[in-house]
Amino acid sequence: MEFVPEFSVLIHEINELLAGSKADAFNALPTWKDKYAFIENGLTKESMSVFAILPESIQQQLFLERDPHGNVQVSLIESEKLFSALVKDKLEERKKAGTYKGKFSALHHFLGYEGRCAFPSNFDSDYCYSLGYNAFMLIQYGYNGYLSKISNLKNPANEWVAGGMPITKMMNIERRHGEDKPVIKKALVDLEGKPFKFFEAHREEWAVDTCFVYPGAIQYYGPVEVCDITTKTLALEQE
Repeated sequence: MEFVPEFSVLIHEINELLAGSKADAFNALPTWKDKYAFIENGLTKESMSVFAILPESIQQQLFLERDPHGNVQVSLIESEKLFSALVKDKLEERKKAGTYKGKFSALHHFLGYEGRCAFPSNFDSDYCYSLGYNAFMLIQYGYNGYLSKISNLKNPANEWVAGGMPITKMMNIERRHGEDKPVIKKALVDLEGKPFKFFEAHREEWAVDTCFVYPGAIQYYGPVEVCDITTKTLALEQE
């Protein structure tokens, strides 16, 4: 949701609205009606127009307990229910206009965790083991303020290079609790990176003829070229 421009602005304003002691004042209000008036007075006209179209359940989810940085916990917002509610409203408008005669009944299921979970491959296992072992070595030799780093990942594991990266190198100034603070920047898809450029070059072709790369079930024992293969993304990034 935070990547929809209007929602991004709304969420930023809510974070500012509840920064510091203002969050205590909001939470102390006895009813949702009182809280709604507080919100209405604190948001810009544009963001309030976005907030007003949301179902009440989604509105309230935007004001659930904040994360440790004082931000909206976007993962707790049931975006699938918001999407179906907006579709329902649109279809009701079309019914009134006489352009739609069907029925709409939605069944919701959150697929977020299923979508990003899978059994670890041999590459995943070797990489995580290497990161952990390297982290111990950094601690043992007194390198404080470093992140464990393994590079040269497109090559076999015995050619990987271990090292450390200063945490400050990854810092980015962002708003937290209404103040500018250094945090590790969120990793997003790089639209100029080689993996996305590869997708961009093939997406029209894949839209017509879907292509999957499926080497079979994960293999932990056997030929190196089958068991220890790196990810397609890394292979494209480091080719």
